[in-house]
Amino acid sequence: MNLDLVSIIVDDYDDAVAFFTGVLGFDLVEDSPSTTNDGRPKRWVVVRPPGGRTGLLLAQADGDEQRAAVGRQFAGRVGLFLRVDDFDAAYGRMTAAGVEFVTAPRSEPYGRVAVFVDIAGNRWDLLGPPGQLSPAAGTGPAER
Repeated sequence: MNLDLVSIIVDDYDDAVAFFTGVLGFDLVEDSPSTTNDGRPKRWVVVRPPGGRTGLLLAQADGDEQRAAVGRQFAGRVGLFLRVDDFDAAYGRMTAAGVEFVTAPRSEPYGRVAVFVDIAGNRWDLLGPPGQLSPAAGTGPAER
């Protein structure tokens, strides 16, 4: 048994695909035409980190209630966690690509961490192995 997909509500399929593949480096696993439960057209769009098992289903908001949930799926808390082998390299690449980090990198017992927001406004932890400490990185606690 494994967790296959987690859905993220986004404003636009193409913008979200561009962010997750072009900025974060995820693979586009599937982008197929589909229909809503009541027969309207939509797309089935799945992205996944290279080598990862769990993917993200990018679901374009449909209606006012879903549009209001874009970027608020976790009530302002960190709700997604991206673990990388080399924190400093990933942080540098993401910063250069324009990813918005809302906390400075810091060390925690479980690893290096900094909070960033995705294209929809959801908060993520970028996580690296414990003990990775860059002299240029901050280490103080930050508000999530």
